[in-house]
This record gives sequence, C-alpha cells and structure tokens, in this order.
Amino acid sequence: MKRFVSLSMLIALAFVAVVPGGAIAQEEANIVETAVAAGNFTMLAAALEAAGLVDALQGEGPFTVFAPTDDAFNALPEGTFEALQGDIPALTDILTYHVVPGALPAAEVVSRSWLPMLNGAPALIDGATINGANIVATDIFASNGVIHVIDAVILPPEGNIVETAVNAGSFTSLVAAVEIAGLVDALSGPGPLTVFAPTDDAFNALPEGTFEALQGDIPTLTDILTYHVVPGALPAADVLNAASARMLNGAPVLFDGAMINDANIVTTDILTRNGIIHVIDAVILPPDGDIVDTALAVGGFTALAGALTQADLVDTLKGEGPFTVFAPTDEAFTALGEETIAAALADPTLLTSILLYHVAPGILPAAEVVAMDAIPTAMGEQLTVSTEDGVKIENANVVTADILTRNGIIHVIDAVLLPQTPAEDARCAAIVNTGANLRAGPSTEFGRIGGLPEGAEVQVIGQNADGSWYELLLTGGGRGWIAGFLLDNLTCPEGFEPPAR
Repeated sequence: MKRFVSLSMLIALAFVAVVPGGAIAQEEANIVETAVAAGNFTMLAAALEAAGLVDALQGEGPFTVFAPTDDAFNALPEGTFEALQGDIPALTDILTYHVVPGALPAAEVVSRSWLPMLNGAPALIDGATINGANIVATDIFASNGVIHVIDAVILPPEGNIVETAVNAGSFTSLVAAVEIAGLVDALSGPGPLTVFAPTDDAFNALPEGTFEALQGDIPTLTDILTYHVVPGALPAADVLNAASARMLNGAPVLFDGAMINDANIVTTDILTRNGIIHVIDAVILPPDGDIVDTALAVGGFTALAGALTQADLVDTLKGEGPFTVFAPTDEAFTALGEETIAAALADPTLLTSILLYHVAPGILPAAEVVAMDAIPTAMGEQLTVSTEDGVKIENANVVTADILTRNGIIHVIDAVLLPQTPAEDARCAAIVNTGANLRAGPSTEFGRIGGLPEGAEVQVIGQNADGSWYELLLTGGGRGWIAGFLLDNLTCPEGFEPPAR
C-alpha cells in the first residue's frame, strides 16, 4: 500500500503544467493539458486528437480518466494503434471507455464494483484494477476532473446482451425464448441489466415438453425470462456479498455463495455493452403467488388469513411490496386463547398493530436475519433477533425460513408476536392468567412491557388460575413475560390505578 501511494505521489508531482507566463499548479490545467505536460501519454494525446475528443475533455466536466501510458499502447498487437487511427468510431469507442462522467477519487473507485463508462458500457473494478488493467497511480487532479494511470488499454465489450448470447453459441434456447417473448429490444436497450443466463443444457433439463409448452404461453414465458434479469449491473463480487435481489418481474431471488435459488452460477462477469451476463446451469422458476396467496397455498395459516381479512390488510400484503412476513401458524394463534383472540378481533386498531408487528419492509432472507440484532417493523418498532438457541424473533422460534413469494418472503414462526407498548405513564397493570403466552402491557389490553425509562418502575398484578394473586415489579429497561389478559376494576396497591381499556 505504501508503495502504491508513493507511486501516486511521484506521478502527481510530475504532472505540473507549464504554460506561457510560468508554471501553474496541476489543478489549474485541464485533463488534456495535464496529460500532455506529463510526457508519457503522447499516444493517448495523439489518439484524443485523432478522435476529435480534445475539446470534450477540455470542457467543464468533471471527468475521471483512466489514462493508459505510452507503454500500455505499445503493448497492443503490432499495427493496432495505427489501424485505430484510421477507424475513428472504434477509436472513439475505446477512448470513451476510459472515461467516467464525474470526478471519482481513488477512494471512491476502490469502493465500487463497477463503473458506467462514457461510452455506456460497464467496466469492472477489483481493488486497484479496472477490467484487469492495473491502476498504477491515482488522484492526479486537474481543473476539470481527475486522472488515474493504468498499465494497459482496456477494450469495450463488442455486443449487447442479446448479441453476446448469440455469439457465444451455447444459449440458442434462451435466445429463441427471448425472441418468442418479444424481449429482444428490452434486452438490447441501454440498461444496464444483469442476466443470469441458463445454458442450452439447462433448458434441456426441464421436464419433457415444458419448453415447447412455454412457447405457446407467452405471459408465463415472459415471467420466467424476466425472473432471470436484474435491473442494474450486478458483478460477481456484488452477488457474493448479497443475500437477495429483486428481479425484473418484481419477484425476489436468493443468493447463497455461487448459487441463485437452486441454480449454480458457473461462469461470471461476461461484460456486454449494456450489462453483465452470469451463466447458470438451471432455469429458475418464479414464485407463483403473493404473500397472502402463498400462505393459503402452503396451509396452516387459516387464523392469520382470517385476521388479515378482519383488519383489512389483505390488499396491503398482496401489494407490490416487497415485504418480509414472520407468519405465525394456526397453532401459534390457538396458544393465545379464545378470549385473547376474540378481544383482538373486536379491536381493529389493536389487531392491525399486532399484524403489522409481524411485517418488515423489504426482503430479509434468513441469511440477513441471523446477522441482525433487531429488525424494524412496518409499525416502526424493533423485533429482537436471537441465535443462541436456534433462531428466535422475540419469543418465537423460526421453524421454516425463506419461503419466496411474488412480493416478498415468509418466515414461519411458532408464536404470535405482541407489540411493545409505551410505559412512561403506566402505574399499574392488572392481568389474570389464562395459560396463554401473552405479554402484559400497561397501556393496552395486552402487549409487552418494555422500553421503560432508566429508573422508572411499573407494577404488574396478576391472578393465577387458582384465583391467588401475584405481583411483578419491573424497573427501567426490564421486560415482563406474563401469560394473561387485562381486566378492569381490579384492586391495585395504594397509589396505583388499573389502566383504562
């Protein structure tokens, strides 16, 4: 690293423009003047002049130029540079593939996985390389941008996604499907797009007759094909660091190392004019239904579906999303007890708050959930995550994870989560034990006592199943895990009153 920085400093010191009237600091010279003054970019300067790009790179900008040295140009196959000077469109395309709109210092460059170049094509960044060329000096600032020196000329991709797939020869089924679905223009547009491209062998591995049937069902074929496309550029480095992505058809996929859903990613980072291709060994199929439809199809969520209907949340969870839903089973609802369920169903506001306490905005696969300490819900509250004994969300175990839907993801849990209730003004909560796994709260009929201010106290009085009474005193930040249901008109200790219902 020290050697890299010192090289940068030495080159930067060499980039001092000398103009009539005396020397000026490099920042006062534009990109072209700075390159000319350096003395080791004569071929780059000649190429810019031949392509008529001098005025453009002397303009206001700002620009970031990855500048090949004369040695880099000399390393091209013999006769290449001379031939390019006679092919101005090709020369212009190559030169603008070395320019990024905007000023990107080295610290910004190395934080990226790819860059959109001035000619519209993407280039890949991997540490101190761009498309395999080493960045040997950085942060040479000019009046209209910044120069980074590279040791090779980088060549832009020749074709767009469709053209590249056609030329590869191993994607004839994919190309045919794209043509039949009328997606050629979409995948040939400016992008950028990332395509996870199944090989011919992948299509041949589908059940017999499937591909032929899909050619007669254009909506389904289109849905499947667009489930292989990510809007934007997603290099392999980003795929490896991601847990999920939302595809062009709106549905999510899951990444697990070099896998997308159940398909292996066998070749990565094939650059095209309008994006990136990763090759996969299987056709991936999109989820059939949204969150509500999927829950009903899976079975075991009748109570949840009924509660969503009662709270008028069905359309919300059938919407665009994406959502992550921690879905309690029917057994989880049964464990609440009939009285508790009846009370919740009778109070739409309370029911809505409970249900939305199970919903998080966005797509959170299990791989991301287990790395979190808390998950923000649609209600703006936090769900605590524990991985000490399996995966728990609050007091509920995650029993099944990563059920993909059209508009999100479902994780199945074995208990109903009850939202936290403010305790700042609470003085007494009175409950009677029902044997259900409820958490009593001081301000609502039931909920969790938590988030107490430091030093604050709240007293909970409960009645056991045999009619005897018990007390629990919580202090700042404590949580009481109590089975019960709030009642009116209970006698509290002197100075305490039961909460209003």
